[in-house]
Amino acid sequence: MPPDPADDREAGTVFLPKFDDRGLLTAIAVDAKNSEILMVAFMNEDALAATRASGAAHFWSRSRQSLWKKGETSGNILRVREILVDCDQDALILRCDPAGPACHTGARSCFYRRLEGEALVRVKT
Repeated sequence: MPPDPADDREAGTVFLPKFDDRGLLTAIAVDAKNSEILMVAFMNEDALAATRASGAAHFWSRSRQSLWKKGETSGNILRVREILVDCDQDALILRCDPAGPACHTGARSCFYRRLEGEALVRVKT
């Protein structure tokens, strides 16, 4: 009986990213110092390769249908220290050193509001 590819993906030592039907992986950027979640974005094969080659986080913009380097215009680059891979290799955690706010709104994290009932309340960061 041939080996199950899921065994290699889930328990092996080879990186076998499992992109979804749109060619994307979920990528969660966290601060390497305190594990604060900074942002969630998506990576395609090119974004993953650019991130690994450069050490700076690159993502795939679903709205613009293009590759983008986080902080390319703002200077708020995310330097990737480590990439953690989940058990079935379809999601990544990028442990990063942020060079400024991670959110395009200027907030340190994209998760700057809490849901209370039906209202969003800003949290202190």
